[in-house]
Formats: sequence, C-alpha cells, structure tokens
Amino acid sequence: MKIQAKGTDTPLIFEVGTVARQADGAVLVHQGDTVVLVTATVAKEERKGVDFLPLVVDYQEMSYAAGRIKGGFIKRDGRPGTQEILTARCIDRPIRPLFPHTFRNEIQIIAMVLSADPDWTPDVMAVNGASAALTISSIPFMGPVGAARVGLIDGRIVIDPSVAALENSKLDLLVVGTKDAIVMVEGEASEVSEDTVIEAISFAHKRINDVVEAIEELGRSFGKEKMRVHEPVRNDALLHQIQEMASGRIEQIFKGAHTKQARNALIDQLFLEVMKTFSDDTEERQGFVKAAFEEIEKKTIRSLMKQSKTRVDGRAFDDIRPIECKVGILPRTHGSALFTRGETQALATTTLGTPRDEQRVETLLGETSKSFMLHYSFPPFSVGEVRMLRGPSRREIGHGNLAERALSKVLPEEGTFPYTIRLVSEILESNGSSSMATVCGGSLSLMDAGIPVKKAVAGIAMGLLKEDDEYMILSDILGDEDHLGDMDFKVAGTKDGITALQMDIKISGIPEDVLRRALNKAREGRLFILEKMNEAISAPRPSISPYAPRIFTLYINPEKIRDVIGPGGKVIKDITSRTDTKIEIDDSGRVDIFSPDEDHAKMAVDMIQMLTKELEVGRVYSGKVVKIMDFGAFVDFPSGESGLVHISQLSNERVKNVRDVVKEGDEIIVKVIGIDSKTGKIRLSRKDALSETKR
Repeated sequence: MKIQAKGTDTPLIFEVGTVARQADGAVLVHQGDTVVLVTATVAKEERKGVDFLPLVVDYQEMSYAAGRIKGGFIKRDGRPGTQEILTARCIDRPIRPLFPHTFRNEIQIIAMVLSADPDWTPDVMAVNGASAALTISSIPFMGPVGAARVGLIDGRIVIDPSVAALENSKLDLLVVGTKDAIVMVEGEASEVSEDTVIEAISFAHKRINDVVEAIEELGRSFGKEKMRVHEPVRNDALLHQIQEMASGRIEQIFKGAHTKQARNALIDQLFLEVMKTFSDDTEERQGFVKAAFEEIEKKTIRSLMKQSKTRVDGRAFDDIRPIECKVGILPRTHGSALFTRGETQALATTTLGTPRDEQRVETLLGETSKSFMLHYSFPPFSVGEVRMLRGPSRREIGHGNLAERALSKVLPEEGTFPYTIRLVSEILESNGSSSMATVCGGSLSLMDAGIPVKKAVAGIAMGLLKEDDEYMILSDILGDEDHLGDMDFKVAGTKDGITALQMDIKISGIPEDVLRRALNKAREGRLFILEKMNEAISAPRPSISPYAPRIFTLYINPEKIRDVIGPGGKVIKDITSRTDTKIEIDDSGRVDIFSPDEDHAKMAVDMIQMLTKELEVGRVYSGKVVKIMDFGAFVDFPSGESGLVHISQLSNERVKNVRDVVKEGDEIIVKVIGIDSKTGKIRLSRKDALSETKR
C-alpha cells in the first residue's frame, strides 16, 4: 500500500508491504525518481550489561542507483563515504531521544538509496523513512518525526528545493520535528539573519506536520503491537538513602567551581563510596544504584542552577569563558592559530596546495572535487583519556563538516584564489563546544595564512535547561552542561549573519519563542568572541607564507598552446626542468605555474611569454637566423613566428653579401617595421634595431 504526504508539487510517497518483509519495519520512500528503502530491526532479547540505547544507523548510497560503476580498483559498494556518514548522523540524532530511556534491545536502522534522481536529495527521504519504519514496527518509539529541507531562493523560502535550485539558495537547512516542536536542525547559510532562520524553521514545520500525518496514517493501518519495555524494579527507600548521602556532597562539589578534571575526580570518588555502601554482587542492584546516582546528580545540579542562576563553573547564564587567541605560533606551517576558551583549546593549521591537491569525491551524481577541506581531530588526551588511535569517528567527521560549512561561506570566490586549502583542527583540550572552537581557530588560521577571506567567523554552543515551565538558556556550554542539559545548539557566523548551525533537542521539543531567544543570545556571544579574535588578527595578512607554493596565472592565445608544449612535450619539459616549476595548461589558454620559489616562477612566466608573445610593429625583438637567401635573412622568434630582414635592412652600410653580416644560427636583434594585413608576412629591420639600442 502507498500513502502520500500532502504538500509539495512532487509527492512524497511511503510504500509498505512489498519488500523486506522479514524486517520488523520496512518502508520504500519515493520522491521523483529517487527511491530509498529504510528498514528497522530489533533484537528479541535485551542486551545485558549496558546502560545506553544500543542503536546503530547505517545509510548507503548504492552506485547502481545512479547507473554508475564505482571508480578505482574496488567496484563493490562498501565502506561509507563522508556524505553517507553525515546522513546517517542526521537520521540518528533526531530519533535517538525518542526511545524509552530503559530500552536495551539492539536496534538497527538501514537506509539504502536504490534509485537516484539528480533533482531530489535522498537524505530527507531517509530520515522520513526511518521514522515511518519505526512507527509501523514493534519497536517502542515515541514518534513519529518528519523531516523537510528548506531553502531561501530569490528572497523566497522554499520547501524541498531541487538540487539545482539549492545552488542558488542562501539557506540550506534540514529540519526535523514532531507535530508539536522542532527536535533537530542542521545546515548552512550565507550570512542570513536570525529572524530569517526562525521564519524558515517555522515554515518547514508546516511541511513536517504533513509528513507526520502521513506516517501516523501508515502506523494506524500497518503498525504492529509494540514490545513491552522492561522497567527496573524501583526501590524508593534505597533511592532516598542514596539521595541523603550524595545530594548535599554533589551540591558542595559543584559550588566549589573546580576545574573539569578535579570536579570529575570528586564525583567519581563519591560514586565509588555510594556503590560500596549500597550495592551488592547482583547486576540488577548495581545497575539501580548507578542509575539512581546519575539521576540524583542530574536533578541536584539542575535544581542548583535554577535556584542560584549560576552555572557549574560559577558563571552567569550568558557569560562567555575567558578567551585567548594566538596566531602564527608554528613557524613552518602556512598559517596557524591557537584558540583557547576556558578548558577547550583548538590548534588550527592551514596548508596551501596547488589545484593538483584538490580532493576527488565520488558521489551518486558523479565525481566532483573539493578545493577546501577541514579535518577535525579529537585525540584522547584532550579529555585525559587513554584509547587506541583509529580513523576518524562519525562524531569527528560530523564536527569537521559543521566547521567546514561555517568557514566555506567567507572563502574567496571560485577562480580568484587558485590554491587548494587544507585546514586541520587538533583539539588539545575539551570541555564543551570543540567544534565551535574549531570555527574560531580555523578563521584565525586562514587569516594568518594570508588567504583573502571576506570576514572573520566565530561559533558558540548554546544550552538549555527546562525545569517545570521555565526555560533557562545557557551561553557557551561546558561538557557537563551538555550532558545534563536539554539542548545542544551550535551557531556559527560573521558579524553580519549566520553561516552554519546545528541543533539537537533531548526533550520533546522547544517553543519558537525559546528558539528565538537562543539565537539572539548566540548572536550576542558570537559578536563578543569576534571582538576577542580581532584583537589577535583583524584582517588577512597581506601575503601568503614564504613556505607556501607560489602560483602565477597567465592567459595565452589557445592557438599558442602547441608552441608552449612543443613536439612530444619537449618545450614545456625544458621550461619546468630549467625553472624547477610545475605547469598546467587548459584548453582555454589558462596557464598555472607552481613553484616554492617566486623567482623561479617568474622565470617560467617570462619564458612562456616569450614563446607566446605576438609581434608588434615598432617593437624590438631578439630572434634566431634560420635561413640565408641572396635577398635577405629569415629570422625565427620564440613565439613561433618568422620574418624577413631584407638585405637593405641589415646594416646602415651597403651590403653586397648577406653572409658578410649574419650567418645561420646567429641571435640578432631586429625591429618589426611592417606586418602585411592580408598575408601576415612580417618585415624586419636589423639596422633600425641597432640604431634604437645606441640611443
């Protein structure tokens, strides 16, 4: 059966009962010619010994969906690429808070793109498909949610714009919500105002309601009976005893305004005392005591913050931690910056490369390239932990992508800055919002590298506590406040507007007026951080690092390309060998010359200009005598052109024999005295050239 969501011109259709019928829930999602299969499967038995929801989300873009065979040696669809990981995170984040907090059965969501229409992005369909598959399954799910993409094109807010339309959009937001509230926002903008973002999210919510209604209808028609959730036996007397022992001491610890490490050590010590006092050898008892301690810790801290209107580290709700910015701290990198905010520290380095260093990216729509790459790294020492170094985690890829989006909006326009840029953020310390520290450090590093960015970019993470009917908004949240709070809202931008944002809600949603307050508070914090950054460096350096490769670009007549390359590449190989440069030429006549040494690059420029410069009447040139005739000498020039010096133009003296003055192979100077407009024949004079050089 198929059910269609109301709304857009191109219908969004959910189809059930035709494929993957052994999965607990399976839905085919159609929009245009894009088809996504999403399945939800659950383990029959509870996973023992875990205190978290064992949920795994995988998203796969099958190459056959676009009628393509993967490039490279391995043709099989396998390890997910960056875009697939980012989409899997966008599915995971909004649904994870909507499972019962005591549910411990393993859940797997798999989204597979089976057919790819280049006009419709499958990520929104995958989120909606996951919500639908969970809704009709036996898995306890407090949804459904719906997703919509919103753009801003020619000043008009557009729902689910096509891929082509998004290229001209000033806004690209993926919004996920329930019928009542927004639970996730992810996207980028071209310095868009806070009011416009709020309007776009509100507009998207109307579309989300249409999607949720269709999924609810699907659930009513095909939904299975939900599994029973095992609720642990509650021991109120034991809970009261733990609270009496722990609550006051937790309050004292957090009133002490300790550093993160000291605070964690004190809490860990108290937890061990509680476990020793109240737990026994049974797994159920240990689990209850641990859960009770965590519940008491959370309630105590939240209550303390509400009563005192102060934070875990003693700050007021809208205070920003102390900020320190340093640039140019690494002498041999092309650009570097160290951004420290409280106990969060990011080391950002910039490397400039040639167009050959661009990253080739294989997508469903074909192969593309990236000239700006941001890589975020979160080593274990940044939080005082010990673990094996592996490849980047999904979290690291997600944080890097958010920062890359934020900074990409201020980079030079395509074609005006010929370098490939790689920005690396090493998180050296972490206690909240390392991705936003990456944005700040990255902006400083780009300026230190001499990249002509349009403006500085800063980022800030906002938090939220909802106690009863009161919403408390926190600026520049700590790790503990992220863990204990109800929202993580990251906003990055310039002084003139937002360039990227990411919001995750841990409760059922937040009202629009609270979201507006959070965005306005984020703007205040962003402007404060930008002031601190400007004290370190307020504009890009006037030139790039002396250690960066020099790139010189010139344009030649396309008909002269063959002269620069030469037979079998002989000429261009000679130039690169003599000047120690790399040279790239395209069919339009654009020539890019790369060299770590500016003088060598300029030498190559001069040699190419000599080869391609067209002769002008009245100018003096150097050429080689290639042929002697009774009536004169033929001279060749590096540009490939040839001309005749008549015997009467060889010297001021009367010449009887041409060979008395010049011979084959001689390098002589000549002046162009005429070019026949019809035949192109060039007339040269040696005597006029000699007269000019004597002046």
